[in-house]
Amino acid sequence: MSTTVDTAFAPVTFSEGAAKELYKLKDQQEIGEDYGLRVGVEGGGCAGMNYILGFDQRKEGDQEYFIDGIKVFMNKAHQMYLMGMMIDWQDGLNSRGFTFVNPNATSTCGCGTSFSA
Repeated sequence: MSTTVDTAFAPVTFSEGAAKELYKLKDQQEIGEDYGLRVGVEGGGCAGMNYILGFDQRKEGDQEYFIDGIKVFMNKAHQMYLMGMMIDWQDGLNSRGFTFVNPNATSTCGCGTSFSA
């Protein structure tokens, strides 16, 4: 069963730039209200685990958060890897895209989307 959790207890935060970009993407892709942003992890990548970030429907075992007005789905088991993480948006000459500032990562890959905990 899925649950909705108060934003004050949300495991991740968004920078102002990330929130703006997420709103823009949701609008451009005409994402429906039954979709939310899935934030999670999966095995793989050069450092052992990859971040999951994309719009998806709620699944069994998800918790639902509203962070900066954005509906977020996260599997409860992923929280231990992501607690305290900030998702940022970079839009510069050298890099463009979402970045992850994760205090639980003991090492990260040069690509920025892979980590070990």
